[in-house]
Amino acid sequence: MEMNEKIRTLTERLGTLKTSITTEEATKTSMIMPFFQLLGYDIFNPLEFVPEYTADVGTKKKEKVDYAIIIDDAPLIFVECKSCHEDLNKHSTQLIRYFNTTPEARFAILTNGIIYKFFTDLENANLMDKTPFLTVDLLDLKERDIAELKKFRKEALDIDNILSSAENLKYTRLIKEWFAQELESPSVNFVKLAINDIYAGVKNQKIIDQFTPIVKRATQQYINDSINSKIQSALNREDPVVTPVETAEPEVEGKKIVTTLEELEAFGAIKAILHGTVPGDRIAYRDTGSYFGILLDDNNRKWICRAHLDGAKKYITVSDLDKNPVRYDINTIDDIYKFSNEIIEACKKYL
Repeated sequence: MEMNEKIRTLTERLGTLKTSITTEEATKTSMIMPFFQLLGYDIFNPLEFVPEYTADVGTKKKEKVDYAIIIDDAPLIFVECKSCHEDLNKHSTQLIRYFNTTPEARFAILTNGIIYKFFTDLENANLMDKTPFLTVDLLDLKERDIAELKKFRKEALDIDNILSSAENLKYTRLIKEWFAQELESPSVNFVKLAINDIYAGVKNQKIIDQFTPIVKRATQQYINDSINSKIQSALNREDPVVTPVETAEPEVEGKKIVTTLEELEAFGAIKAILHGTVPGDRIAYRDTGSYFGILLDDNNRKWICRAHLDGAKKYITVSDLDKNPVRYDINTIDDIYKFSNEIIEACKKYL
């Protein structure tokens, strides 16, 4: 089985496993060790994949990192593990201590079995960077993530190759995070940049406040239009016989329906959940204005899930066995993954 298939198989298990795992040890056994096994490491060889590796840190003796991967008789990669329900953002300090006192180590991985954060020493030699150069979420896996993970396979491990791309990966991620934050809440500098060539007057605080919501709306609409254009283009290539009667956006009670980026992210999340249950090209969406519906075979009678994201309180409704809506409240799109089992069962009833 190719690595791509192995990773996809593992990710399909994670959504189900997460709900039943409650401890760090269970996370290690059921989620983390299988991940490193598919990368080609002998997880049952204590000379290669060493559990509870002792790392003396200053006056703190006998501190242990969860795993050390030994290559050529030296610890090359440290792995610090947390429960799959743990937030990793508050746990990197411990890993920094291990890494900084072991000159042989080149990489450090912090993981909860779902999210993997990869660190190295780009800024100062032998001192672990505070921010990872690569973060992979196995429940939101992208093809480019798989390509980067392949570099860590035992059979293909090339330290120089990984380090040469690490800096680009790190700053690409930071720029994406910055841009996402600006889209959600434009800063003064971002607004000034956006209106620099279109507003000739003095850009005082009153003008900045006036333009902030306009800039936010304009950038989000541009992204939505771009995504919709690509989707429509792909659909037209797949089915050239179908010619749309009109290109205008549909209207409900005189108001145009605008499919938002958040709704498209929800569609992507649900397609990911249903990966392995049904081919992706059978999953479709329809934006009705009052809700964003996900359907099987683009058939309204085969509705799987409806996302309600426009109001102050976000939630989804999932079709039960009798096609009745069952409501689940969410705070973010990622929360949809909490209801993977329900969504899969909603789809299976039509198969």
